[in-house]
Amino acid sequence: MSYTVKEIYYTLQGEGAHTGRPAVFLRFSGCNLWTGRDEDRAKAICRFCDTDFVGTNGPGGGKFDSAEDLAKVIATEWNSNATSNGTPPFVVCTGGEPLLQMDEAIIKSLHKQGFQVAIETNGTRLPPPGIDWLCCSPKIGAELVLLSGDELKFVYPQFGSDPQQFVHLDYHHFFLQPMDGPDKDKN
Repeated sequence: MSYTVKEIYYTLQGEGAHTGRPAVFLRFSGCNLWTGRDEDRAKAICRFCDTDFVGTNGPGGGKFDSAEDLAKVIATEWNSNATSNGTPPFVVCTGGEPLLQMDEAIIKSLHKQGFQVAIETNGTRLPPPGIDWLCCSPKIGAELVLLSGDELKFVYPQFGSDPQQFVHLDYHHFFLQPMDGPDKDKN
């Protein structure tokens, strides 16, 4: 399988249970809830996304012919930027929707490079086995099939939503995250 990647970059995780942890972000291109084009936003299931996940023109972006090739690029990004602080290398696979492309091969290749593998998904697809940290950010209007994981991060407000509708799910951490945009302070 080949992989289409918007960007790969080293940063600190800025949200959720791993806030402040050094990580390489692997942003896959594409999403199943919005095309990423402004002219399609009004018809999209997820209308508030503020992430550019279209194309391959971000730093480190491109098409990768194998899981091994992609994992090597991610390892190089980590090794070029991280300082040794005793924590294992950490990669956050995100998008768009990473589960449109994530498979066992990329997870195994990242593990072979020594990475703990995290994913941030909208929860509309089931993940392959082997992911070390599973964060779900459900979107109202999309069928949620991922009912358990490590972290549920709900962007609020979403039209027609009540955050209480998720408390019965089998997650270890729950976060309510204010929606960005013109009403950020109010949210």
